[in-house]
Amino acid sequence: MRNRSFLLVLGLTLGLLASSCDNDSNEGETLAPISGKWDISKVGTLVNGTETLIDAPQNESGCSRDYMELKLDNTVNEGDYSSAVTACALTVNQGIYSRSHNNLTRVVDGGTTVQDIMNLTVNELKLKDSNGNIELYVRH
Repeated sequence: MRNRSFLLVLGLTLGLLASSCDNDSNEGETLAPISGKWDISKVGTLVNGTETLIDAPQNESGCSRDYMELKLDNTVNEGDYSSAVTACALTVNQGIYSRSHNNLTRVVDGGTTVQDIMNLTVNELKLKDSNGNIELYVRH
């Protein structure tokens, strides 16, 4: 009788463990930290399921890469290197950002940008807007 009870409890425990492991989902939300400095690396499009990426043309040759810095206090700095006036002159625009599940919303200079987080790892952040435009950032 005691062995039966033990086997029943063991069977129920294993059943609970097996069923609880079925859904390890976090509803698609990645758990990697989004805060940090991200250099833009590639841009592209997603059309009919086909992703096409090229080196980011906004990066000035011979300059550091343009970047997006997402801070822990939900402020964002967007850095743009340009040689239009002075070689590799940096212009920084400041704003705020929020993350809701797999959406990143930035408000900089009165303009709002909402993008889906396609991929977020420790070293890579890939964003897509509603038109299918993709931006790939690498952690600085």
